[in-house]
Amino acid sequence: MNDIADDDRPVIRRWPRPEYGTLILRALQLRCPRCGEGPLFRRWFAMHQRCSHCGLKFERAPGYYLGSSYVNYGLTAMAILVAYVVLHYRFRFSNADLAGPLAAFCVVFPLLAFRHARALWLAMDCRWDPGMMTDEED
Repeated sequence: MNDIADDDRPVIRRWPRPEYGTLILRALQLRCPRCGEGPLFRRWFAMHQRCSHCGLKFERAPGYYLGSSYVNYGLTAMAILVAYVVLHYRFRFSNADLAGPLAAFCVVFPLLAFRHARALWLAMDCRWDPGMMTDEED
């Protein structure tokens, strides 16, 4: 952590930008992407306002997590694709046999993956937005 001090400005902490693997691991653990310490969620669908360790603001702007729905959709589509190919071509299940279970999966999986999709979205933003690695607010 580097500190920058000026006579009339408060100290601004700067964190090193984590590598992709570190960010993905922190997202999978539902931890703050900047420091890896503070939890992202206080309940299943409710996020903390800020990281309890480094103070990173999780809700960056109104509608910020709309992009996480695309992450969630992509994860669901990939899982369905793999499941269909394996079950249909390897185990010879018919389309009629697979329709119900895979449709149910399309409803249940996004609910289960909601928190991780948000965590991945925040981690990607942390990697690509240098402003998230300082204490300065936008």
